[in-house]
Amino acid sequence: MSTEQKQAKLIITVTPNSSWIYPEAKNFPATPEEFADDAYECRKAGASIIHIHASGLQRDTIKKIREKSDILIQCGLSGESLEIRRPIFEYRPEMISIILTHHDEQFTKEAFNILHPKSELEEYAKLCLKYNVVPEFEAWHHGAVWNLRYLEKGGLVRKPYFVTLFFGWPGGSWSPPEPDEYFQRVKYLPSGTIHSASIMDPSQTKILLLAIANGGHVRVGTEDYPFLEPGALAENNAALVARIAEIARKAGREIATPEEARDMLSLKIMA
Repeated sequence: MSTEQKQAKLIITVTPNSSWIYPEAKNFPATPEEFADDAYECRKAGASIIHIHASGLQRDTIKKIREKSDILIQCGLSGESLEIRRPIFEYRPEMISIILTHHDEQFTKEAFNILHPKSELEEYAKLCLKYNVVPEFEAWHHGAVWNLRYLEKGGLVRKPYFVTLFFGWPGGSWSPPEPDEYFQRVKYLPSGTIHSASIMDPSQTKILLLAIANGGHVRVGTEDYPFLEPGALAENNAALVARIAEIARKAGREIATPEEARDMLSLKIMA
């Protein structure tokens, strides 16, 4: 990890969506207006990217968020088919999530086993280039790196790559939220990669601290882990953002604004 990477300001992504494995968590928005309010408060707390689901409401949600905040918008639900998600590109978010392998997840009330062939990855990559949308590549194990390099060899992606490493998400794509796993995953990322970490596990802070200390970035929110500490639900997503921002500052890492995150991702100003 270069000194420049370690000194880069921290990008905080907030995920104010329903919790997959903690049904007691109700502290998330549901309407476009609520997402916009949440985005505004999370932006003030230190988030520079908001990862939204808002299935079927993405157009209005993006519009409402932009009316209240300059936070970068990342559209999630990578498990949905490309045909369902294709219209999202016309809504002009700054980012869209794309899983690099497959979904094999086991949640409290649902299970997902969804294949994502390379032809789908290629089409996603082409759409991202066409619309100037930054792909948020979801990486659950080392096979994701192989597929990213496959896109790289085909000239379908441009640096910097933004890759979120997932730890502790239950199911067949699970990987342990442990330091050795974090360092192994980071070790094999292609050069020119900006990585973030997502942990759906009570040991979330342990891995986020490693990311903060080693030039990575972090993802927090009700979708990932809705607690400030085990057993203590956060009042809202802004509280989760404020907590990790305070930890980062105490560790000597400054927080990136949306404008600074835009520069780091080499994003052109949206028309």
